[in-house]
Amino acid sequence: MAALLCAVDVGTSSARAGIFDRTGRQLGRAECAIAMNRATPDHAEHDSEDIWRAVCRAVRSAREAAGAVARDIVGISFDATCSTVFRSSRGEQVGISAAGGDRWDTIVWLDHRALAEADECSATGHEVLGYVGGVMSPEMATPKLMWVKRNLPESWARTGQLFDLADYLTHRASGSLARSQCTLTAKWTYLAHECEGWRHDFFARVGLADIFEHAALPQRASPVGTDLGPLTPAAAEALGLTIGCRVGAGLIDAFAGALGVIGGLSGIERHLALIAGTSSCVMAMSAEPRAFAGVWGPYFGAALPCLWLSEGGQSATGALLDHVIRWHGAGGEPDAAMHRRICERIVELRAAEGLDLAGRLHVLPDFHGNRSPLADPHALGVISGLTLDASFDSLCRLYWRTAVAIALGVRHVLDALNANGYVIDTLHVTGGHTRNPLLMELYADATGCTVIEPSGGDAVLLGTAMVAAAAAGLYSNLAAACSAMHQHGHARHPNPAARTRFDCDYRVFLEMHRQRQALDAIT
Repeated sequence: MAALLCAVDVGTSSARAGIFDRTGRQLGRAECAIAMNRATPDHAEHDSEDIWRAVCRAVRSAREAAGAVARDIVGISFDATCSTVFRSSRGEQVGISAAGGDRWDTIVWLDHRALAEADECSATGHEVLGYVGGVMSPEMATPKLMWVKRNLPESWARTGQLFDLADYLTHRASGSLARSQCTLTAKWTYLAHECEGWRHDFFARVGLADIFEHAALPQRASPVGTDLGPLTPAAAEALGLTIGCRVGAGLIDAFAGALGVIGGLSGIERHLALIAGTSSCVMAMSAEPRAFAGVWGPYFGAALPCLWLSEGGQSATGALLDHVIRWHGAGGEPDAAMHRRICERIVELRAAEGLDLAGRLHVLPDFHGNRSPLADPHALGVISGLTLDASFDSLCRLYWRTAVAIALGVRHVLDALNANGYVIDTLHVTGGHTRNPLLMELYADATGCTVIEPSGGDAVLLGTAMVAAAAAGLYSNLAAACSAMHQHGHARHPNPAARTRFDCDYRVFLEMHRQRQALDAIT
């Protein structure tokens, strides 16, 4: 019997599954769309039953694509966005949509309905804020729970179980109410490095003294890759697997990507994982905690045991490029064909104008707030240098300069990390941005770092397969699984001739941040 592994990755718009062997080679992959409800611009909701059905379809299709039989799959684990699932004590869906009903029971990670509640959390000055960059984000669990309790009290009264989405999926698969050290530490203010991880006084100060009556939270989190037991018979049937398959404590999707690209490396403090899709996360690990404003963490054991992790990011990157296409009069639907057409035209324009293409057009990419390093969810995007040109070429110029701004945003986070003890000179990129040649070029040229693109397929799924391998006992621990399953990538080095142009752009970028803050102070 082959010893194969199943990894499931639930993103913002789809559920993906991959089948891997114990060396980390991807044998099959499948993807199924999931629904999202956007009643208002700041509200976004999933249906957890729809997600589970999509997961089951993706797993069955991936296994078929790999040519594997059910008994070959010895371990499974799940990664997902940091979305929040509401269930009753009997496991029934509890709706959290302002429109009513119980279908939409999951607040999506990008939902910003709880901005005011996040500000209240930050105003407490509590010690837990020292492990989230000093400022609570509306994308974390606590402010979202506060919002539901205040605005949907009947839903709050019915809630008996609360899950980060990855924990909901391991619960659905195994029946276990265990929660991952990754999810609780990164999004629920759990302090994994302390003997008593929960700070009850913090919850009391923000009106959530009753959280433990509604959440079914454990006193201790389970390290990533912990064996939570076998698949339940119902889950095995739904997934097309067997009850001999072990379920591993999962993790947030970006953390899985970090494991997939840097989990097996030595000298880890020189390496940064950039997990880039709808949004972008950057992750660095170290043996010692490094706490500083504007970067989330340090989180203890949130990915690899005994290592601290610092997390930065941008709340809208791929989503911002999509928005630019929809917003511009010469745009349209931002599908793969449109992105490809724009990129091809930019290459032609650059052949004529060089790196100075649209050189007086500048963008601040904070259209959904600034996650790092300013930690300002109220920040707004800025475009400077517009003309009356509404042609397709003007869209291409705006797209190009928006892509430059996204890369400069990564440089901004890098500067913060390296000013606080890191020595990062290599970026490992995974996610949808690897399919955009302009972004991949810019990540090297605008940051001055060597960029590594994984060659072994989907690195997020690979990271979750490493977790499944640890749970199944194929390796002695998660670190060993990461080392054994690591896949090498292709290196892209920065173009020295581009340095002067992007250094100039970066100075403008920083000045625009200062000027925006000055304008905000006036108004």
